[in-house]
Amino acid sequence: MGLILAGQLPLSAWAQITPSQADQIRSAIANRVEAETILGGDYGLGGGTYKSTGNSNHTTEISISKFGGSGDVGDPQPLGDLGIGWQPRLQGSMGYVDAKNDFNAGLLKNDRSESRTFAIQFGGGARFWLNENLSVAPTFMGMYGHTSNEYTARSAFMTANLPQARQLGLVDWNASTWTLRPALDLQYVCTWDRTIFTLSSDPTYYHTKSFGSSSPNVSINGNSRTWANKFDVDVPLGGQLYDHELRTGGYLSRTQLYGDIKSGLNTGYLNEVHGRLVLDFLSQLWKVQWIGIGGSYFWAGNFTGWSAGADVSFRF
Repeated sequence: MGLILAGQLPLSAWAQITPSQADQIRSAIANRVEAETILGGDYGLGGGTYKSTGNSNHTTEISISKFGGSGDVGDPQPLGDLGIGWQPRLQGSMGYVDAKNDFNAGLLKNDRSESRTFAIQFGGGARFWLNENLSVAPTFMGMYGHTSNEYTARSAFMTANLPQARQLGLVDWNASTWTLRPALDLQYVCTWDRTIFTLSSDPTYYHTKSFGSSSPNVSINGNSRTWANKFDVDVPLGGQLYDHELRTGGYLSRTQLYGDIKSGLNTGYLNEVHGRLVLDFLSQLWKVQWIGIGGSYFWAGNFTGWSAGADVSFRF
């Protein structure tokens, strides 16, 4: 929102915000709300701390805390006489996003725009095993999000125009949204000795709409797509710690972004490299496969990020 203000507003510090400028800002707000809701609530994108790079006019920092995951329930069961196995699949996540944008130059110098988003999602589907290595899992999820904006005006321009900006729903607003999320996960698993290699490809679609906001001028109606491709390795180390086998591994992933999430984050991709060190609890603790620690490094066209936390896997 602030970047559009800085680029579109006239040079006079006392100029009014025109209707065309307000429309552009509203479009940017809608894109950003959908992007932050997906970042905060979707289990497929990692949480962490992200910082903008390569722009001296503003500093952006996004902090994402989340908990969630996915899992297949039970062992594959035969699907009639088709020679295909299937098992139910559950997915869910919840998270919180705090995004700060500080302006270092231009009409909005010394201003800050901060948005906070809470999001939660749940759903599932089924995984179909075409053979012992290849499977496909169609899923469907729903997500709720709530985003609020707080604008701190210190610049002469925004101090003069803050009442108008509030009336137009450009700053100091809040909105609730719902999102529908169909997806299709294609996975290939193979084992060498006891090391497990997993290749996966996950195209996902998001449709987001607002159903309540603090201003009639704040309305979200967005469509986004992501396509995540991941290579995961799980390596048993053979050693024991507290009577549990140590395992290590990690993954490398690249997620392509399309539609409103691409506009909202101003990047067409997100890369992640993840490492973990865990203890194997399979058949020793109810439904738990492993517990340990993990960390990720993220990079994209205009920002970098990192995350660290508990790495837990369940097997139902």
